[in-house]
Amino acid sequence: MTVTDQQEPLKVYWQPGCSSCLKTKEFLLDNGMEFESINVLQDEKGFVELAALGIKLVPIVARGTDWANGAVFRDVARVAGFEWGGHDMLAPAEMVSRISGILNGARRFTAQIPEAELDTLLPDRPRTYRELSYHIFQIPDVFLNRVEHDAPYTYEALISKLPPHLEKHDDLLDYADGVIARLNRWWESGGADTDFSQPGNVYYGDVTLHEVLERTGWHSGQHSRQLMLVLEKLGIAPDRPLVDADFAGLPLPKNVWDNEMAWDGASR
Repeated sequence: MTVTDQQEPLKVYWQPGCSSCLKTKEFLLDNGMEFESINVLQDEKGFVELAALGIKLVPIVARGTDWANGAVFRDVARVAGFEWGGHDMLAPAEMVSRISGILNGARRFTAQIPEAELDTLLPDRPRTYRELSYHIFQIPDVFLNRVEHDAPYTYEALISKLPPHLEKHDDLLDYADGVIARLNRWWESGGADTDFSQPGNVYYGDVTLHEVLERTGWHSGQHSRQLMLVLEKLGIAPDRPLVDADFAGLPLPKNVWDNEMAWDGASR
């Protein structure tokens, strides 16, 4: 980091409903860091400034020309200017058990969303309820593509653009069932013997496969919490809702939607 960068304000570029964005902001706040918060969907200068850095995604933490992807906290801490010692992670077997429980819960919640509401947009975010549900299962699907086929783990692979074959409610549920079955099959047929200390080979930074597995769990878990919130806002009680014990040991954000914006778009 240059002297000029050290004198620049710390900035966080984010968007509502983004689990990694929220986690990044909470991480900085928990460590006593002040920053300029830039919602790229509301502040047009956000993407302009990111483009100047050669970046087209969020969350990004930047100080001058020095920046880090918000998904890697040790990089975030470096840019922000403080020491971070990391955190304890669950063993892979426990993580897979958590992920399986989360996905089964999300499958139940997806089944409860009325067909007529599936294409309702989330507040202040161009993502529908249908796309939110899809994304929950897409996250472990992309992870499995990485570990089973060494497929590239890219930002584009995780964009929640619904494939054309998932047009109906039942198509979405079939996809969910397929991902759950695939996760269990992978683990039981050799996944447990995976070297999780190996490089993750992901787009967002230098992490181990163990860290990628953890992120798979809390990322799907956070969006499953949002799916329960969707049901509650529709006046529907979630079927066997996920509770704190279902997420135990996974570093989910404190807030379900955002720390700055309420579900209705109002500032907190």
